[in-house]
Amino acid sequence: MSNNVDPSREQFDQFKQLPRDTPIMMLNLIRLNASATYPDGETVTGAKAYARYGRDSGPIFQRLGGSIIWRGRPECVVIGPAEEHWDIAFIARYPDAGAFMAMVTDEDYRKAVVHRQVAVADSRLIRMAEASPGEGFGG
Repeated sequence: MSNNVDPSREQFDQFKQLPRDTPIMMLNLIRLNASATYPDGETVTGAKAYARYGRDSGPIFQRLGGSIIWRGRPECVVIGPAEEHWDIAFIARYPDAGAFMAMVTDEDYRKAVVHRQVAVADSRLIRMAEASPGEGFGG
């Protein structure tokens, strides 16, 4: 089982090489830990720790122009590894990649991210560019 909680240096460098002046959507898939233990030893549920992350990071996200454009409740994986399951799924929209960079480097966000780090067992964060809608599944 993977443990993808924070981006690797290579992944973050790849993100920074993409255009910064266009809107981006970030697909978030989150699997929570049943129990989350903070560095000071406090233990809460992963859901409670993730709720704290939302409480503390949400105002920063919104101040920078971010919004949640879609949220869903995962039910099952139809195509993909059978052992993968997700507790939370949403798409966050940022006015541009610079807003995302400003968020993750914000001093208050850096304090809030500890909640995410203890809450999350595994995650996927996939940057997506806007594309024209169409009638079929193809590009």
